[in-house]
Amino acid sequence: MTPLAFILALPVRAYRLVFSPWVGFNCRYQPTCSAYALDALQEHGGLKGGWLAAKRIGRCHPWGSDGYDPVPKRNDTQDH
Repeated sequence: MTPLAFILALPVRAYRLVFSPWVGFNCRYQPTCSAYALDALQEHGGLKGGWLAAKRIGRCHPWGSDGYDPVPKRNDTQDH
């Protein structure tokens, strides 16, 4: 995990530790938004992973969709 991703993951981990048990399991998506954020930061780093997490959290509202929504895989162009 990049240093920026690590810093951005700290509030997510704090939310999961402190607030998530009180709020309960009400997430519309699978994986949950906090798990998605941690996965996105791990997979894509601080900038793109943070952007993907922010977009996902923005979609999590009563009029949004639901269901299975995994983090997109990284496109490495160095394989060619």
